[in-house]
Amino acid sequence: MSPTKAPARQRLLEAADRLFYSEGVHTVGIDRVIEEAGVAKGSLFYNFSGKDDLIAAYLAGRDQRRRDRIAKFQQGLDNPVDKLLAIFEALGEAVAEPGYKGCPFANANAEARPGSVESTALRTFRDWLAGTILSLCEDADYSHPEDVSARLGLLYDGAVASSNLDAQPQAVAVAKEMASMVLEAAPRR
Repeated sequence: MSPTKAPARQRLLEAADRLFYSEGVHTVGIDRVIEEAGVAKGSLFYNFSGKDDLIAAYLAGRDQRRRDRIAKFQQGLDNPVDKLLAIFEALGEAVAEPGYKGCPFANANAEARPGSVESTALRTFRDWLAGTILSLCEDADYSHPEDVSARLGLLYDGAVASSNLDAQPQAVAVAKEMASMVLEAAPRR
């Protein structure tokens, strides 16, 4: 008995995820994704309205995996400060993965038009992350949660950039250490 093939949509998304992340959404053409997925061209247009729709689905999958990873690291934690630091731990796991190429949203958005699916996905993830950090800073009862949140966001972004651009995965550990110092020094109500 031969193993059952995954549905065409799933194979297209898996191929898009591998290719778009490793080579870029603007570099990889639809024909390459179709070939890698091992599906007929009609399968792409049956499951997606076109490349933009496939890119949006790829980035939505990356977004969900990021959120799930952060939730996994925050699981069982009650203290909002611990939950904030867990965000950096989740990032540390991500940058340690083989083939890490930086933020998929920033990478996809690098050559995208304003208002494109790439810029929308970037904004969606960044707004969620910023909102999550701000909410936790408010829960921790910081006097100026917006300021603390902004500092942590900058440390997160710096860790993402250094881990990728400078091939410095230890940047996340440094960013987490600095985040801890920010959280300890920030006044509370």
